Amino acid sequence: MGLADLTRPAVLAAIREYDKIGQDAFLERYGFDRARAFHLRYEGERYDSKAIAGAAHGYLEGRDPLRASEFSGGESTVAKRLRELGFIVPPRRSPDWVRDEVILACDLVMQNQWRQLEDSDERVIDLSGVLQLLPIHPHELRSDTFRNPNGVARKTADIASQHPNYSGRPTNGGRTDRLVLQDFLDQPEQMHAVAEGLRDAALSGAFKQLPVPQVDDTAIGGDGFDDDDSDASAPEGRLLRRWHYARERDRGLRNRKIAEFLRHHPRVICEVCGFDFEAVYGDRGSQFTECHHITPLHASGDTLTKLNDLILLCSNCHRMIHRKSPWLTPDELRALVEAHTQSP
Repeated sequence: MGLADLTRPAVLAAIREYDKIGQDAFLERYGFDRARAFHLRYEGERYDSKAIAGAAHGYLEGRDPLRASEFSGGESTVAKRLRELGFIVPPRRSPDWVRDEVILACDLVMQNQWRQLEDSDERVIDLSGVLQLLPIHPHELRSDTFRNPNGVARKTADIASQHPNYSGRPTNGGRTDRLVLQDFLDQPEQMHAVAEGLRDAALSGAFKQLPVPQVDDTAIGGDGFDDDDSDASAPEGRLLRRWHYARERDRGLRNRKIAEFLRHHPRVICEVCGFDFEAVYGDRGSQFTECHHITPLHASGDTLTKLNDLILLCSNCHRMIHRKSPWLTPDELRALVEAHTQSP
């Protein structure tokens, strides 16, 4: 008898009762206090997880509700069991900030003359909303205070206090904060463009095509390239790279680019090294190619892609362009190929 016996139908029955009589009456009926750290989320609503678990036990055949003194609530007990039953119970702490998020916060601090901002500042409140739109962290790992204005304001303090001109005692900012800050000091215009690209894409809904990673994902990128090649420390961060790759996989756009290319060439070849898949593999290699956006999205923004914005590449050249940041232009890669293929 206990939490291990709980079933999903029993928990759903307790949730329905909670909705019917309201939080205060529910907690009073079963003798529980309001949850301070762990809340069950279901269909957009929040519920006191321990009270729900205790009441749900009473919906099991032949069982009575569990009293608060009969079991402990928390990460390893109630939260764990409810998650096992398929419910979302966010952890106490939100996941650490990643580069994309810090870029947005650092840009805000830079716009504020490298001073921290308060949680009541409209710009902080606005950034809080943008951060919650980014498909970076699984919803199951977002605490109830995930990237709220208070947390955003604290992050601006972490960044501001790491600035070389800061005269006070630095806060406990992390390595990512320091790396991003240095990038802004070294190349402020480029990093501001990256931040604007992230913000515009989030607010326009462009990132909606990117799935939010699942809890068990080992690589947040999910971009089809090896995780070390994706390079989480790249100047543009992960989201703009993932969005860039997603657009490159647009089959309709790729087919139109191939059709345009074939109007001027007998068959498809790599526009950098000249590799011809059909010549090597026969019919199996006919029109096999990859499509590359010449201009990174943090520079071009969410614009309608024209065929002139694209170039057809063999797999090797495409990988070489994306291997390290900043990405090479096709002309730069072509010069690299020519320099290393000339006869000695």
